[in-house]
Amino acid sequence: MPSTARCWTPPRAALAAVTIFLTGCEGVTSDTPPSACPPVVEYSRAEQARVAAELAALPEGAVIPEWLSDYAVLRDQARACW
Repeated sequence: MPSTARCWTPPRAALAAVTIFLTGCEGVTSDTPPSACPPVVEYSRAEQARVAAELAALPEGAVIPEWLSDYAVLRDQARACW
């Protein structure tokens, strides 16, 4: 094999990067079947008021408000799915 043969061989990292970029969006579709969307539970105004009162009573630095914020994001995503 001549000494210049390696100069014409694409680097393995470049090949790996191209493979990743070409397959990254392969399974993505804009048509999500409704069966893939989780149900969103509806809460009454009374339940929402009770939760708000309980949140206000939590001690400073409680973790629950952060978790509920994450839950709110998931609910929004589930609504958008439909």
